Amino acid sequence: MARSDFHPGDIPAKPGVYVYRDRFGTVIYVGKASNLRRRMSHYFQPSQQLRADPKLRSLINSIDTWETFIVKNEDEALLLESRFIKEYAPHYNILLRDDKRYPMLKIDRNEKFPRIRLTRLKKKDACLYFGPFPHGFALRKLSEYLTKRFGLRSCKSLAPDAEDRKHCLAGTVRDCCRPCVGEVTEEEYMARVDRVVAILNGDTKEIAEELKAKMLDAAAAKQFEKAASYRDVLSNLQSVLGNKVRSFEHAHIPSEAGKEAVLDLQKALHLPKPPRVIVGFDISNLGTTFAVASLVCSRDGRPDKSNYRRFRIKTVEGQNDFAMMNEVVKRYFSRLLEEKRPLPDLLMVDGGKGQLHLALEALISINCPPFPVVGLAKKNEEIYIPGRSEPIVLNRDRPALKILQALRDEAHRFAVSYNRRLRLKRISESLLDEIPGLGETRRNSLLREFGSVAMIRKASAEEIASRVRGIGAEFAAAIHDFLQTHK
Repeated sequence: MARSDFHPGDIPAKPGVYVYRDRFGTVIYVGKASNLRRRMSHYFQPSQQLRADPKLRSLINSIDTWETFIVKNEDEALLLESRFIKEYAPHYNILLRDDKRYPMLKIDRNEKFPRIRLTRLKKKDACLYFGPFPHGFALRKLSEYLTKRFGLRSCKSLAPDAEDRKHCLAGTVRDCCRPCVGEVTEEEYMARVDRVVAILNGDTKEIAEELKAKMLDAAAAKQFEKAASYRDVLSNLQSVLGNKVRSFEHAHIPSEAGKEAVLDLQKALHLPKPPRVIVGFDISNLGTTFAVASLVCSRDGRPDKSNYRRFRIKTVEGQNDFAMMNEVVKRYFSRLLEEKRPLPDLLMVDGGKGQLHLALEALISINCPPFPVVGLAKKNEEIYIPGRSEPIVLNRDRPALKILQALRDEAHRFAVSYNRRLRLKRISESLLDEIPGLGETRRNSLLREFGSVAMIRKASAEEIASRVRGIGAEFAAAIHDFLQTHK
């Protein structure tokens, strides 16, 4: 919009970024504001030009047109401003022309035991980058907490060994799971890394609830300093990651048309026909309960959510992901064969030779007709094919690899979300166990009638008494009061 058309009332009083251009259309200044109307009006006040320093006066006189970009909050404005400054290098942004960069977190999967690192420079390498984030202090504290919480190493050695262990304080005080001396396997360590990656990608609900529970427990025990530390970590988590939700649609899917990407996958894997329908499995087994699996499907390179499936593990006890994968592959494909439904064009399992062999073994045991099966190993994104000793390693930018990565990530998200739902449901239902005088029979009657603790909480005492046999008015009032005070 032209400078002559500037009217304060036309500018929204919202956070955002403003861009000034000269008469040649060149960007000469980029700024941010929590209130665009107030900030931009400041430039065009006649009195401002009189008392402004020469640099500011020169800027004001050079403004020919302007435009605004509305964002949700000041943090987004800060990041957008930084991006525009780097893109346009405006002449008058003296203070920000030193290429200031906001911090990011970096995880290098090529390391034997990856660690979380802070960086301000994103390179074109095989590392995972998260950010940039405007809150440097909060980001550093969050990084430290995640490292300790999941027992990741913090030492700087590229390949730590027993000699490094002698001088390692983190291992001594038990903040580190000590992979350098074999206390965890490489596979177990990478599972910890994968959980951190999921959190940094926005899967924060579980850890946020964990922090809240620890904070409340510490406060109840009058350990107020400890409760405050958990509160600060939770605040850092929310400040850095907010309420992002990661999904397949937002994963880095190839920009090419889906069918073209599928053709690239056929070429890369030497498949007999284009894998239009691909399925992938994942196991979520955090702890020893609520072990679940997920199956996700893509058709022509895009999510086919109508064919997503969830599984409760029925026959396996303990944390045995291999046996769980064997169970769900047998169950799913046995049903396909029983119902005479078509097999997918490709099955992808998350893992290397071991996981691939397991999937093939499960299919053979149910006399499933042969079809393509591959394994995608996380660490180096290696693709394993039956009968081939060496894996296939594709360029990171290749559409074929990106389809498999997106499918694997979606399977993980889908499995974790199901696991979380079950655990949260159990946590909620456990509240009923704490109500004095409420036995198993009446508790089950309540859940059967209302469906969930949340719906029971919404019901009045009169409604509880009238709908559930065996619960009188007085006891219904006690249940209602308990649930209202334990939210």
